[in-house]
Amino acid sequence: MISKSNMALHSVRFSLLLAGCMLVALFSGCYTFNDVTIDKKIKTARVNFFDNKARYINPQLSPQLTDKLRQKVNNQTRLTLVQSEDADYDIGGFISDYSVTTSGISQQQAATNRLTVTVTVRFKNNQDPTKNFESPVSRSFEFSANLSLQQAEAQLTETIIQNMTDEIFNKIFSNW
Repeated sequence: MISKSNMALHSVRFSLLLAGCMLVALFSGCYTFNDVTIDKKIKTARVNFFDNKARYINPQLSPQLTDKLRQKVNNQTRLTLVQSEDADYDIGGFISDYSVTTSGISQQQAATNRLTVTVTVRFKNNQDPTKNFESPVSRSFEFSANLSLQQAEAQLTETIIQNMTDEIFNKIFSNW
């Protein structure tokens, strides 16, 4: 059994450890929150429109994806969104794939289909060009083969936008 004095000692040690971690984060020269790491010298970001270059075009995807990513950058970072080309971070890209395949068969018929969405992300760091990249981000979404693609899109578009926004954001801002 732990005595009250031992519990108090553990509580003080924990508080000191927590305070120490906070000081290291404060003086490290980087801003870190929710796995988001941004150098303190980075102040602005521009999120360009994500064109749809896939063979099949969902007309809602480009504008909604662009808007949602702008909102996420605005709400979950300290960066100021700008429209100028000299932004510290210049974020853009395009939807490169939007395709459906059969993913499950039951009684010799398609039971489940898979919609795969791929976005090619272009990231330009105008403060440190060594961190520039272009990389695909892909996610799959299952739906019943009894639904047409248009019916599935009506059900999945919000989920697609949210998941793809999260994937793009994590690709750019997370250190994993």
